[in-house]
Amino acid sequence: MDIKTATALRRLRLVSAPEAVSFLLLLCCSVLKRTTDFDAVMVMGLVHGVLFILYAVFWADAWNRTKWPLKRAALYLLLAVLPTGGFFAERALRREVEAGVIAARARREGVVNA
Repeated sequence: MDIKTATALRRLRLVSAPEAVSFLLLLCCSVLKRTTDFDAVMVMGLVHGVLFILYAVFWADAWNRTKWPLKRAALYLLLAVLPTGGFFAERALRREVEAGVIAARARREGVVNA
């Protein structure tokens, strides 16, 4: 894995958890708006919208660099529209980056799998 691919995956990973948190907060604000006088949907909607757009842009960049199969790319995009999906995406992306870094180090050091 080259540095640009690892960076693209890290960017996507770093925005996935905040996007999931903002989605959950937006859902809570929607419930509070309908049950109380508290109305923060406009603010949380804007925050979540910006984070979702960042996730989509970083997802497209990561897909372009990693050449994921369509199923994996679709899974990462689907996780962005599920309320807690960003947490699962963050964990899977962290594993993918770690595996890629380990494989790159092994190739650089000339280690061959037996």
